[in-house]
Amino acid sequence: MKEVGVMLKEMNRREFLKTSVVTGAMLMAGDALKGGATVAYGAIKIPEIEKLVITVITDNYYDCLRWNLYPPDFKMVKRYMIGPDSSFHAEHGLSYYIETWMGGKSYAFMFDYGLDFQGVSKNIELLNLDLNQLEAMGISHGHFDHWGNLIAILKHNRTKIRKGIPLYVGEETFNRRFANLPAGRYDPSGMQDLGQLKREEIEALDWVKIIEIKEPTPIVPGAYLTGNIERVTEYEKGSPILFIKRGDKMELDLFMGEQSIVFNVKGKGLVVLSSCAHAGIVNTVKHAQKITGIDKIHVVIGGFHLIGAPIAKIQSTVADIKALNPDYIIPMHCTGWEAVTMFEREMPKQFIINTAGTRYTFTTP
Repeated sequence: MKEVGVMLKEMNRREFLKTSVVTGAMLMAGDALKGGATVAYGAIKIPEIEKLVITVITDNYYDCLRWNLYPPDFKMVKRYMIGPDSSFHAEHGLSYYIETWMGGKSYAFMFDYGLDFQGVSKNIELLNLDLNQLEAMGISHGHFDHWGNLIAILKHNRTKIRKGIPLYVGEETFNRRFANLPAGRYDPSGMQDLGQLKREEIEALDWVKIIEIKEPTPIVPGAYLTGNIERVTEYEKGSPILFIKRGDKMELDLFMGEQSIVFNVKGKGLVVLSSCAHAGIVNTVKHAQKITGIDKIHVVIGGFHLIGAPIAKIQSTVADIKALNPDYIIPMHCTGWEAVTMFEREMPKQFIINTAGTRYTFTTP
């Protein structure tokens, strides 16, 4: 971490952001295919990284007794173990602190921010995460359990998070969202307001630079946002209860702008990280393979949004992920108990259960 500066070392910020423009020029022109961007095979030349560290700041589940379930020489998974004065916070939310290593230098960014400021802030402190080292920030999509804590983090860490830091978002991140829940729970109509992240509130802080993307885009060296994800499977159609407000219209939300992240670990293959994968986790992985031109999947990790899904959809998802044969599968957040247990049953040697506070380290052989 000592080698990380406020600015990138071998690639300054201006030069780095130019690669986004180059990447966009490499994409095929054309209309959306099945609701996602049509891109050329191998559209991006994703660099190999020597090491990737993903720290799960918060997630839905925490188990303080899972710390000792791996042998001492198994270094890939490190659990946080609580003590009398260090209770850890879990919630229906998700937040990552991610570091890539290239040429012996590390680059850090945050992706999603959870909900509860006190809980997430305490977790950041307990995990010894240094917000001074952040080169960038990103939001996966416009649901409150991923952005709810963002503005509080920015306000309370102005002395740590550098001014002008880029905040990457996909299209429609700032639209208001709704869920059509059983009538009477929150609203007699059954339509629950899920809130809205407001661009003007972020801009009023005068602290971050919002960058909205549609194409695969580097967020830091060695980490690419997927851009809008192409929809290719027949069964990943999204949720019939989730809606988005566009102007005066309430429309079914297809999450066209939701972002996942792809990495290329040298000698291991792709690591595909999602937050909710509303586009479908199989679509997401296949999109990552297509844009990079790399078929080998090392890890699929994140929320897969299969909670409440029909059993046939869960079965198809698990079967297709199994056919892709990743070295590891790490479902979390909104995946749902039925899907998590099916992944464990069908892929027992590849399955890892996540808990909040887990640090995953993926390295070149």
